[in-house]
Amino acid sequence: MRGRSEGRVRPIEGRCARCHTSAMRIAINGFGRIGRTVLRQVLTGARQDIDVVRINDIAPLDMCAYLFAFDSTFGPFPGEVSGADGHLSVMGRRIPISHSPDLSSVDLAGVDVLLDCTGIARSSDVARRGLAAGAAKVLISGPSPAAEMTVVLGANEDMLGGARVVSNASCTTNALAPLAKLLHRLGGIERAHMTTIHCYTNSQPMVDAPRGDYARSRGGAQSMVPTTTSAAHLVDEVLPELAGRISGAAVRVPVASVSAVDLVAQLERPVSTEALRAAVADSHVLGWTGLPLVSSDLRARPESLVIAGPETRGIDNQLRVFGWYDNEWGFSARMLDIAALMACG
Repeated sequence: MRGRSEGRVRPIEGRCARCHTSAMRIAINGFGRIGRTVLRQVLTGARQDIDVVRINDIAPLDMCAYLFAFDSTFGPFPGEVSGADGHLSVMGRRIPISHSPDLSSVDLAGVDVLLDCTGIARSSDVARRGLAAGAAKVLISGPSPAAEMTVVLGANEDMLGGARVVSNASCTTNALAPLAKLLHRLGGIERAHMTTIHCYTNSQPMVDAPRGDYARSRGGAQSMVPTTTSAAHLVDEVLPELAGRISGAAVRVPVASVSAVDLVAQLERPVSTEALRAAVADSHVLGWTGLPLVSSDLRARPESLVIAGPETRGIDNQLRVFGWYDNEWGFSARMLDIAALMACG
């Protein structure tokens, strides 16, 4: 028995023929969970076609360095990390870091794509501050009504064009949309319901505390919390041919990392698990495992979704698909993939 599942995501070659000779220059605004995970992936060799030339975060430099060096989810960074003289130094590499709450005051001249990982770029003036600072394009790490369009790799990246402000949707949408597109091609989706079993996030309190939603006011590390998800709405946006056919809900669970998608679809024609597995083998962002894995086994996997073969089965035209996704690592990998495509557009 192998310790890893059979499928491994293939790297997306984001640099086109006319610009592959130089690394794409990106900046990171917001050095939180996604910002730090993006930098980890770049510096540990996953994306050697990318050069991080600036970081901006309102936290002090020593705190930024500490949280990058010691990560409760992914473990200590495998190299020396320090912060001094306005730079984050990682294994001898010095990255300029600023601490401006208004990104438009930061010099981003020469930056191909700004990755806005703050979670607050929801209005047009905030979302476009990276452009005002000199970046050629902006990619937002979450749903944003201020984006010109929402792009999910494996679903609608062919529609990207020359958009300058783009949303990378949500982690769950990145897991669901490529699967939905594949199932629709194989069997034709008549209707479906998706439940995401999602680890807790920073939007929830650690212990009971007032929030806008009663259930999400309860301690995220103490209970399973039924709630909503934006994924079904976003799938309507990125796959308009399926608009209105997929509903969705979420249950937040007391797990620090790795979430799951549980999709039950009524199809126009039956799709066997064998046919689904064969189709997944040709996907850049979907994986497959025939092993009886648990969530912690999928930590730091780069796929958007790893389908669990033992949990996937059909009855006539109804198919249940269960899959795992690391909602931080996999999503950050897609941020880098989409940024590379944007830089070539």
